[in-house]
Amino acid sequence: MDEVWFWGLAVLAASVVGMGKGGVPIVGMLAVPLMALVMNPVMAAGMLLPVYVVSDMFGLYAYRHAFNPRVLAVFLPGAVAGIGIGWATASLVPEAAVTLMVGVIGLAFGLNLLLRKPVVMEAKRAEVAPGLFWGTVTGFTSFVSHAGAPPYQVYTLPLGMTKAVFAGTSTIAFAVINAVKLVPYYALGQLSLANLKVAAVLAVPAALAVFAGVRLVKVMPEKVFFRLVTWALLLISVKLIWDGVRGLGSGGLV
Repeated sequence: MDEVWFWGLAVLAASVVGMGKGGVPIVGMLAVPLMALVMNPVMAAGMLLPVYVVSDMFGLYAYRHAFNPRVLAVFLPGAVAGIGIGWATASLVPEAAVTLMVGVIGLAFGLNLLLRKPVVMEAKRAEVAPGLFWGTVTGFTSFVSHAGAPPYQVYTLPLGMTKAVFAGTSTIAFAVINAVKLVPYYALGQLSLANLKVAAVLAVPAALAVFAGVRLVKVMPEKVFFRLVTWALLLISVKLIWDGVRGLGSGGLV
């Protein structure tokens, strides 16, 4: 029964990873919490990272013509630097504190989007300084707690990209981030042979879910898409705040 429960959650986690890589907002962040129901969260993160990477390959193909190259150019150098900072401080930084910080940022930004007076969203030029800053925050939080989506969206949502370009740019950005994370995760011993065997099986439902996500993004109205992004950001941020407060209360570190 335990094995059935494990594989049921594992396939569900892989599917939400794939849906996220297909452009459905933030659902990929649910994967590690799902697996944490049946295994250590750190082990779950290591096991699922290869699934993210394989799903990224299909997402890159799906959105190869829909992305914003300037956003990626100014954002990714900061993201790589953030991963490096996370690696260098892996034994020093409380994961719970980072989780709480990400949740507070995401919640504040999401509430601002919902409560402010509606305006017509116009395309804006991606500025270098904010891109490097939020890229660094995203890379760091993605490495430490797999919670890179909220700071990423703080930077990208105000840029006024269309839903396809937003989804494609997000997919490419996190494909690069996840690929870079393989090196420090391996060095820290989070990519075991047993985990890789499980990840190979889970890559199948994840890949199929990528194309389901792409289809859903195509048929979803633009306003509904970005409203979903905002509400998903809020819900995930509340969950992160809860996890961070609970983790700090128990004195847990990674």
